[in-house]
Amino acid sequence: MKEAKFSNRQLRARKDLLQAAARLTKSGGKPTMDEVAKEALISRATAYRYFKNIDALLLEAPLDEAVGTPELMFEGDDSTDPEKRVVAAEAAMHELAYRNEAQLRVMLANSIGRDAVAPGTPVRQNRRSDLIDAALATSKERFSPANYKMLRAALAIIFGTESMIVCQDVLGIDEKTARKVKSWAVRALVRAAL
Repeated sequence: MKEAKFSNRQLRARKDLLQAAARLTKSGGKPTMDEVAKEALISRATAYRYFKNIDALLLEAPLDEAVGTPELMFEGDDSTDPEKRVVAAEAAMHELAYRNEAQLRVMLANSIGRDAVAPGTPVRQNRRSDLIDAALATSKERFSPANYKMLRAALAIIFGTESMIVCQDVLGIDEKTARKVKSWAVRALVRAAL
């Protein structure tokens, strides 16, 4: 199973743009792409490789900040129970997705409808993989490398916006039921991988 690989520079550039946009927005007004690029120490052309326009960037910036870091989520949690930790991580993503549904739907539409400006450029920020890795950090040695890789990929399907849309639009289930279904699936996947 081959996962898309982006350079640290590419991932950092996208993250820097999001953080710069958040800083400028907090100081008041709506920044331009030029202002955000300058604040992020990135060229305007590079900024447009990651975001088709300033509105797409400004839509995602507060969400990026709301996610926080996986390290903070598990700070002080020394549990080695992978089920418990993965369920907690998915619950956090679930809550974030439902709390920011409108924005996330627009972000998803932007990423799907985006022309490929630069092949190999990340279209979306991958927040879920780091969160999954943090959740499994205290028990990673319990999984074979192949099972860990497969588990990570399977969990990424359940975490985030897409699973919320499937639960609501395809299955027609409410948020509480969706949380139960996803918790069950996460536990089943961890047990299968072990």
